Amino acid sequence: MSSGLAITQAPSPNFDARALPITMIVLHYTGMESAEAAIARLRDPEAKVSAHYVVDEDGSILQLVDEDKRAWHAGRSHWRGITDVNSASIGIEIVNPGHEFGYHNFTDAQMGALIPLVADIKARHAITRGNVVGHSDVAPARKQDPGELFNWHALARLRLALPRPTRNLVDPGWPDAGFMLALERFGYNVEDGEAAVTAFQRRFRPELIDGEVDGECRCILLALLLPKPQGED
Repeated sequence: MSSGLAITQAPSPNFDARALPITMIVLHYTGMESAEAAIARLRDPEAKVSAHYVVDEDGSILQLVDEDKRAWHAGRSHWRGITDVNSASIGIEIVNPGHEFGYHNFTDAQMGALIPLVADIKARHAITRGNVVGHSDVAPARKQDPGELFNWHALARLRLALPRPTRNLVDPGWPDAGFMLALERFGYNVEDGEAAVTAFQRRFRPELIDGEVDGECRCILLALLLPKPQGED
């Protein structure tokens, strides 16, 4: 359990042993019609899915799996050379119906609970900002969550995630193949190029998600590859 936070234990049987040290936090939305349905599924041995934590819309936090265990939240995923993302990460499910059931803004109470939870986990495991990611970042061909409505800025301004670069942007003029090489260097799986670009846009340019490489995308990615991304954060 994370110290200093009000967390209710709701154990799930869906876990196994880690094979890697914890170096990542992966944020999800539940993508189901209700919190109750999502929590029941995450605790159902037949479903074979779980997460370490669930943050409900009222800000309450459940812990389903101990952090030293490997929860089954990321599925087939890849980030910065790691293919067993479950072994390397803490998974946090944020209650939201998702794109299928009426996607909407995350509540202030949720963000108010999520931020100290992420801060606590990040500090205890010495996780870098660049490894606090969304499910769509690690599985771009399969997932959209937590989606374009998630307030990454709220985390970034507290140095809990990378900011969207906004200052001193320069277009490197890469061809699309060069952009893909840079995107892979940053951390994405680019086997499905359009899906990878879409995931990148959903995370760093959510107002226009079209899967197409343009000058703004090149500017943002180049800035992210620099030692210190410069944003409003």
